[in-house]
Amino acid sequence: MKALVALVFTMFLVRSFAQTKIEGSVADDDGNIISGANVFLAGTYDGASTNENGEFEFETMEIGKKMLVIRFVGYKEFIRPMELLGTTIAIAINLDEEINELEAVVVAAGAFAASDVSRRTVFRAVDIATTAGATADIAGALNTLPGTQKVAESGRLFVRGGDGNETRTFIDGLVVLDAYGPSAPNTPSRGRFLPFMFDGISFSTGGYSAEYGQALSSALVLDSKDKAELTRTDFGILSVGGDAGHTHVWDKGSVAGKIQYTNLRPYVELINQEIDWDKAPVSIEGSGAFRHKVGRDGLFKFYGNFSRSNFSLHQHDIDDYNNSQLFDLTNSYQYINGFYKNHINDDWMVRGGVSYTGLATVTRTNENTIREYQRGVHFKTVAEGSVSDNVELKAGGEATVRFYDKIIAGQVAPAAYSFEEVIPAAFVEADMYVSNHFVVRIGGRAEFNNLISRVSLDPRVSLAFKLGAQGQASFAYGKFRQSPNDKFVMIRPELEAEKADHYILNYQYAKANRTFRVEAYYKGYHDLVKWIDHNFVDLRSSGSGHAKGIELFWRDNASIKHLDYWISYSFLDTKRDYLDFPHEAAPAFASKHNFSIVAKYFVRTIKSQLGFTYSFTSGRPYNNPNVEGFHVLTTPNYSDLSFNWSYLPSTSMIIYFSCTNLLGRDNVFGFEYSTVRSQNGEYNGRAIRQAAPRFLFLGIFITLSKDKSVNQLPNL
Repeated sequence: MKALVALVFTMFLVRSFAQTKIEGSVADDDGNIISGANVFLAGTYDGASTNENGEFEFETMEIGKKMLVIRFVGYKEFIRPMELLGTTIAIAINLDEEINELEAVVVAAGAFAASDVSRRTVFRAVDIATTAGATADIAGALNTLPGTQKVAESGRLFVRGGDGNETRTFIDGLVVLDAYGPSAPNTPSRGRFLPFMFDGISFSTGGYSAEYGQALSSALVLDSKDKAELTRTDFGILSVGGDAGHTHVWDKGSVAGKIQYTNLRPYVELINQEIDWDKAPVSIEGSGAFRHKVGRDGLFKFYGNFSRSNFSLHQHDIDDYNNSQLFDLTNSYQYINGFYKNHINDDWMVRGGVSYTGLATVTRTNENTIREYQRGVHFKTVAEGSVSDNVELKAGGEATVRFYDKIIAGQVAPAAYSFEEVIPAAFVEADMYVSNHFVVRIGGRAEFNNLISRVSLDPRVSLAFKLGAQGQASFAYGKFRQSPNDKFVMIRPELEAEKADHYILNYQYAKANRTFRVEAYYKGYHDLVKWIDHNFVDLRSSGSGHAKGIELFWRDNASIKHLDYWISYSFLDTKRDYLDFPHEAAPAFASKHNFSIVAKYFVRTIKSQLGFTYSFTSGRPYNNPNVEGFHVLTTPNYSDLSFNWSYLPSTSMIIYFSCTNLLGRDNVFGFEYSTVRSQNGEYNGRAIRQAAPRFLFLGIFITLSKDKSVNQLPNL
């Protein structure tokens, strides 16, 4: 009995002397105390939490080697091995912040994300199709955003003092050489691609990723849909034609096709037109998409688009209306895009593909026939993934090959022009998350152009700072370049690339389905194409210019039930000394003030969605040879109120109506003048007006599927 008591007493003394006290403090990398952190020994119940001073203290009877663990939300778990010998251990710990993709700041300067899955969404893909006045045209809807310039007689995207050729379109990262359909002189063109194709749309008004090149002002990046989820058949009966489409889905893939016929000839017979049509536009367009999953994570996507269109009109002489010239245009277009993506492992993904664009335009006038051909191929491969918890890397290579031919035959001396441009490029870009509150994106792009035998290096830098839970500020800088317009390169292939430096400062606040953005920018142009004394042959890369401004955007779809609206305003101050300008002046497409308000309201009682868009643009400069000075006059202000109505008589049918310029305002886009003086010694002129006061559209859209609730409302 005495032996047993002695043994128990000895064990008690050993345990008492082996008791270890662990104490210390916990802070972040900046030395800020962290209270409430959980501190414990792995595999035991021994531990404590840090107090308001970031300090902790606890005792343990464990001996030997153990793991000390510290956990706190928003920081990486801390683990350190400790040898417990019955003494006091004091330790000071600094926790590393854990970068959380859902919480970390994102680069936003110059970019509008338009994906339904984007965590910084301010403009969703469905908005493209349901904006009144846009008539389901991507550029038409984006023209309601700040940074864009409303040039209604063109229909293209004019961004921050840049003309319509300075925006480049990409589908799945692959270039589209001509994204707009042909149009008559002084009439708006439409984009060749319909919104229903795309899950995500990223529209950058400047400072965009190093992945995208050959775009001087803006990049429009369209991400096509992955595998379709439902077999369906769609029909559309339109006031200007009709369309039909079918999608078939299987376990690992889907295939879809659509054909659309448009004929404006009956319409222009009913509605008075400013244009003297000989044959109004007629077109047929088809598209197809094939999607197939490969392995666990791989996906192959193929997309093809073709179209053919024709129109002709009479162009009347300014001095004598009875003297006219026939202008006839036929256009054929093909675009093919093959894309593949797959994950190498949990951290890295590869993607890439090839695109082909083929374009043939034949223009006939009384005197000449002009044949213009453009073909281009674009190859790209990209690898992107995580280098570490704090660094995301993207790197890739690409090559663009373009062939251009123009042949002129007729009463004037025959002429032929051609060039072949090859531009290989490489790019690299890293997102470095210093913390959840600060991220740096730094990258660069290298290009070689065979026409000028020169290598270029263009840096891109962006910074983003988180200001509170919902606000953030961003800054972006980049150097951008683009080959001059084809009509210049075909005469002088050795022309330098036109260049622009972008500086952008942005603030964005987003909370509870409300978004506010304000953005200021400066853009400096150099090496723009210029010629002297009306000598079009003497082309030089000596032009320059600048654009600066401030933009505001507000979107709210929470304050009023069933109402979604946004308001945008842009101020633009821009001047250029380029083309045949005698000195630096604002170009004819630039207006100082652009304002838009878009509203969409769903009325359940009548099963309808109503949409309104009001656009205002201040007057644009133009040159009157009868007035001293260059571009000293401005056009009247532009104003347009448009409306659309989507009515759902059943869940699978939609009746859709839209009307532009409800109030019938006589908008004037500019003035054109004769090249010779009249008998009174002045140059005769006339206003450039819209083709008709309004454009009316009516369509009935029917969907056949097993799911009777599916319709085409997101596609309208």
